[in-house]
Amino acid sequence: MKNTLITALLVYASSTIGWSQQTFSHCSAAFLGNKMIVDQYTTIGKCSVPTTATGELTVHIVELSSAKSKAVEPIPFMVAIRDKNSQTLTRYSKAEVKRVNIQNVLAKCRKGDHIVLLTVGNQYALPHNEILVR
Repeated sequence: MKNTLITALLVYASSTIGWSQQTFSHCSAAFLGNKMIVDQYTTIGKCSVPTTATGELTVHIVELSSAKSKAVEPIPFMVAIRDKNSQTLTRYSKAEVKRVNIQNVLAKCRKGDHIVLLTVGNQYALPHNEILVR
């Protein structure tokens, strides 16, 4: 009886935790240094970096307004690289990170490849998750 009650409480607790994290409830964006990478946070926004880019690549929850966009809180992410020719996706980071030196990632890329950012939780919307290397 005691084990049944404990099991029921654990099931209830885990189900309420799932309800509290709404899917894609936080807007997020990629930043290089303190500048958002996407040229416009719209459905037609594009992300790109030159092969000579420097600084730290991060992903933040953002506050969006018509006047400006503000980074609020860094979130964990993973990095992969999509090869231009074969479209093969290769994992760059084996673990989640909150920042990565863009020069280290670009050392594994060629012009035309894409740096792909993967959020770790489904509460983060990251619509501009592919960054063209130009």
